[in-house]
Amino acid sequence: LAGGGVHRVLSFTRYLPEHGWDCTVICAGVHDYWVRDESLVVPSGAEVIRVSGGSALSAMLRMNRGGGTGRRSGRSFAPLRGLGDWFLIPDSYAGWARRAEAVAAKRLAAGGIDALLTSSPPDSTHLAGLSLADRFRVPWVADFRDPWIGLHFRTPPTAWHHARQASLERRVLERAELTLTASRTHLESLGRRSGARVLRAAHLPNGFEPFPVSGITSVDTTRFRLAFTGTLSLMEDAGTLLKAIQLVLERRPEAREQLRVDLAGPYDTDYESRAASLGLGGVVEFHGPLAHQTAREMQRSADALLLWKPRAAGYATMVPGKLYEYLDSARPIVALLPADDEAGAWVAAGGGVVTPPGDAVALAQVIETMYTMWRQRGRVPDGRLAWLDEHARPRLTAELARMLNSITGGNP
Repeated sequence: LAGGGVHRVLSFTRYLPEHGWDCTVICAGVHDYWVRDESLVVPSGAEVIRVSGGSALSAMLRMNRGGGTGRRSGRSFAPLRGLGDWFLIPDSYAGWARRAEAVAAKRLAAGGIDALLTSSPPDSTHLAGLSLADRFRVPWVADFRDPWIGLHFRTPPTAWHHARQASLERRVLERAELTLTASRTHLESLGRRSGARVLRAAHLPNGFEPFPVSGITSVDTTRFRLAFTGTLSLMEDAGTLLKAIQLVLERRPEAREQLRVDLAGPYDTDYESRAASLGLGGVVEFHGPLAHQTAREMQRSADALLLWKPRAAGYATMVPGKLYEYLDSARPIVALLPADDEAGAWVAAGGGVVTPPGDAVALAQVIETMYTMWRQRGRVPDGRLAWLDEHARPRLTAELARMLNSITGGNP
């Protein structure tokens, strides 16, 4: 399966064995998500136990027979997600988590497990971890790739829903031997909304998989190429980009022959329709999901990379793994982010440009300036940052291993 949340945990399974930790992975079925990447496989030395079905999304995919395509209608999906906020607590994976918990209990009872790690979203996995940690008295790590969804990213439909979500988050944060966050902003605000007294917490960044410079196959010097790699679902600033490209072409009609925008990743078909209505055919291309290696090659070969996040308040805490990949590619970055955003600070530190979300005029000006400089001087040379090596996933996983050793009393 694919998506931004896959890579962090997958890297744990790759590198933990180097530090004395073998991995057993309990995960979804092979057709239970809307995005697939056959190249993302758990290492052969790990034990993999699949628990198929049990989530609202997997049920919808079976009905629509669209699992793994990476394309869906945002207009259809958003109302269903909103409906789930009323009836599925903490999220639409609650049913799957209960089934996964039963499978994990059997595996824990069989022995040989020294620590338990649950990773979210979905937050329902942490509720399974809470139950298992109490039942089997195994040291438990709650890994938050994002903050608790029901409190930070979505508005609970009633006061009762808010209180319930807060209670569940508080129980997790006060019980886990170790809580991990993927950003410093989240670490600093951890438990604030739920009033939790966190037992122990640490910041473990998403980081990146090292990508060799020789991994790029070719560079098209006849086109000025902007690239975005990642999820294009329920992202308001995908529309901002399309409007900005329209403005650039209105001011610089000759750019239609040289400007290209590559959008790679799962997407809502509504954006594709909007691009066509704005007359961007032949300029903007929706590639759909690509193998991760292919996406990294696209990053490296682009003239500039585009970054944005959903605008919900909770996303201010998100520093996506994609940003680390962008920085590793050594290409210029253009980000639509608030000025005080943690990810925006990373972009600025890497020499990139940060422009306000939703401001198509400002984005168009940035793109037009970069396009003009490209016509005058050609491709911007690579500019990789030496300090980025501290965020390579082998090094970060070594830090996780030290934490695991600490909560288990030493090497198991």
